[in-house]
Amino acid sequence: MNREERRTQLLTRAREVFAKRGYHAARIDDIIEAAGVARGTFYLYFDDKRGVFEELVDRFLTRLHLSILRIDVTAPVPPQVRENIRRVLELFLADRAMTKILLTDAPGLDSEFDRKLKSVYDVVLSLLADSLAEGQALAIVADGDPRVYAYLTVGAMKELLYQAVQQGMGEADAPRLGEQVYAFLRHGYLKLPERPARAPARKPRA
Repeated sequence: MNREERRTQLLTRAREVFAKRGYHAARIDDIIEAAGVARGTFYLYFDDKRGVFEELVDRFLTRLHLSILRIDVTAPVPPQVRENIRRVLELFLADRAMTKILLTDAPGLDSEFDRKLKSVYDVVLSLLADSLAEGQALAIVADGDPRVYAYLTVGAMKELLYQAVQQGMGEADAPRLGEQVYAFLRHGYLKLPERPARAPARKPRA
């Protein structure tokens, strides 16, 4: 096994340990036992448990960025939006261990790591807000504050993924969930008139 293969093996086993035990309860001993290596081998690749955790998060976020395709305005837009939603859901649901780690263990780890996660979310939110603003210019996104729309979209996706992982959903569920997310973003779920209907006048009592 070469160095890159060994590093990948350690990361894979660490991911499983973190997902099962949680970051704080997981120990280096748990990781080396799962990987079947000596303690010295672990320290050839990582300084500590935190180093493994950060690399797992960094690698996953890189895969997330690569999975999102820029919208081509010269092609029909709806299929491209559907495709991006499906790709993101498939990525998270295919790797439920990392999804659980990102949504439950990574936030609140410490102030330095929180700042790192916040900077990542800020980049994602800014990219999404810019994309929504472009969509408004093309008349395919409703008028409104694109930053607020970005907050709502990311918040909804995070909760959906958290619940999906908790309920044991997997990659096969991504197309169905993707269609529901697309319908929600396209139409919302409230079907109300702009102004409340007037209550019928009461008949005077005899």
